[in-house]
Formats: sequence, C-alpha cells, structure tokens
Amino acid sequence: MILINLLPHREAARKRQKEQFFTQLGLSALLGGVICGAVFVWYQGQIAEQQDRNSFLTAENARLDNEIKDIATLQAQIASLRARQTAVEDLQGDRNLPVHLLDELVAQVPDGIFLTSMKQENQNVLLSGTAQSQERVSELLRNLANNSPWLSKPDLVEIVAANVTDASKAQKRVSNFTIRVSLVRPAAGSSAATGTATVAPTAGKV
Repeated sequence: MILINLLPHREAARKRQKEQFFTQLGLSALLGGVICGAVFVWYQGQIAEQQDRNSFLTAENARLDNEIKDIATLQAQIASLRARQTAVEDLQGDRNLPVHLLDELVAQVPDGIFLTSMKQENQNVLLSGTAQSQERVSELLRNLANNSPWLSKPDLVEIVAANVTDASKAQKRVSNFTIRVSLVRPAAGSSAATGTATVAPTAGKV
C-alpha cells in the first residue's frame, strides 16, 4: 500500500528551524549578557581596588606631609635655640672687649694724638681725633696693625688739615682724622650689639 503524507511538512520544518534559530539567538544573547555582566563586575572590582589604593596613598601622603611639617617645625626650633646659644656665647665672649679696647687705645695711641670720639658698629670701631701731624696718624695706624692682639685691619677713613688756636692764641696746624679698626673676638661668633661712646682726650698733647 502506498502512503501519502498530506501534511505540510516543509512548513513544519521551516517552523522548527525558525524556533531553533530564535532559541539559539536567545541563548547567544543570554550568554553575551552574562559575559558582559561578568566583565563589568570584574572592571568594577578593579576600579574599586584602585580607588582603595588611591585612598591609601592619599592618606599616607597626608600623614607624611604632617610629619614633614613637624620636622620643619623642629628644625626651626633647633635653629632658634642655636641662635640663642650663639648669642649667649657672643655676649659672654664680648663682655670684656670694651676693657681690652680701652687698654689697647691707651697703649697704642702715640704722643701727639688725642681722641675725641669712639663709635662701635658691630665689630668695627670708628675712632675720631686730632693729631699734630700726619706722621702721628701713620704711626697710630702701624701700632694698631702690628702691635695689638685685640685690634686689626685699621683703615684710614679720612684725614683733614685744620688750624687750631692754643692757649697763647697762636695758630697751629693739625690733622683731624677718622680711623676704622676691627675688634678681634676671643672666639668666633655672631656680631655684637652696636654701641656709641665719647671719650675724653687721651695720650698726648697737640
């Protein structure tokens, strides 16, 4: 007997193929979504981990900045203490300098010169006075340069000829001078305070 299939098998096959295609398409879309979700979650984890690292580095930088500020403050305090210590040492070392200065001036100023004023600026002393002649001033410069352990580097600032009248009303030729000389400290240190003094005429007659 011959059997004849009168059902639309081609349409049924096409329908099955379409259903398989859409099923596969749905599974592919689902698999792609799962893969994208996994990649997204992985990247989010990496971003969160990097943010944690950045937060740690920021916190450590802030801590180090505070430590640096503390170190800078300590260094400033140490520098201030050293400056105070140096100032105290300078004061202790300089307290006898005026005595040495006056002793040296008495010993080194030759006859024929008298001093009218003396002004100290840091370690320099400005001496002003009157001399019978320029040779007397030269002798004073030599004495201050070579014979004094407490005075050094004498420098003639100016010398001006002038006339004075003595007790007999006679005119005499004199030289008014200004000399700068440096004080020698017993120990190295910072500058001493500035002072000004006026002394009575010393060492000799004009």
